Amino acid sequence: MKFISWNVNGLRAVLKKGFMEFLESESPDFLCLQETKMQEGQIELETPGYFQYWDSAEKKGYSGTLILTKKEPISVSYGIGIEKHDKEGRAVTAEFEDFYLVNFYVPNSQEKLKRLDYRMEWEDDAREYLKTLEKKKPVILCGDLNVAATEIDLKNPKTNRKNAGFSDEEREKFAVLLDSGFIDTFRYFYPDLEGAYSWWSYRFNARANNAGWRIDYFLVSLALEKRLKEAKILSEVYGSDHCPVSLVIE
Repeated sequence: MKFISWNVNGLRAVLKKGFMEFLESESPDFLCLQETKMQEGQIELETPGYFQYWDSAEKKGYSGTLILTKKEPISVSYGIGIEKHDKEGRAVTAEFEDFYLVNFYVPNSQEKLKRLDYRMEWEDDAREYLKTLEKKKPVILCGDLNVAATEIDLKNPKTNRKNAGFSDEEREKFAVLLDSGFIDTFRYFYPDLEGAYSWWSYRFNARANNAGWRIDYFLVSLALEKRLKEAKILSEVYGSDHCPVSLVIE
């Protein structure tokens, strides 16, 4: 089974930049999108062979997550079951026979970490949500998790230590999530690989210079370890300030 996750930074924009060709050529079994920036039905998105499950923010043009799946889920839920978190279109969960697929767009802590306190609440509540799911069956979590886990996950760690996405607090919450029983699948296959990023600023020719961050992930429950086959960062795919990441499991 092939999974792809991609923060498209506006679905309408990326549709004009080869999105449908990407979907056809990659043909994943599951495609999870973040930052769709639109409500379901605003455009007629035709994806033959895929079921669509949208979680849109109440605020138009903001956030938003979407799962496309070739296989119809047993059930689908939106948000993480806590009202204060569930107005921004940040989570879709699809239940299948032997796993849950969870698509997250984690809140950004913003400039000067002004939303860090809220982010910490999200982290604890989201982790509890995932662990509750895991009591029933293994979890595959993907999405823009808005944190570079370690110093090799971004180009300039020293100058970013107190910035959103690389604060000590965010990195600690990510470590706690892994310690609770999840595998960072890219690092599982490439534990020491440097220069592997999934997001680049639009400023300073960052992508051309590969001055990026790895903030897009596939995390899986430990129970799925033996089924892991491949994890990739599809850095040759353009259309957004993020590139897609992929996972193959048996």
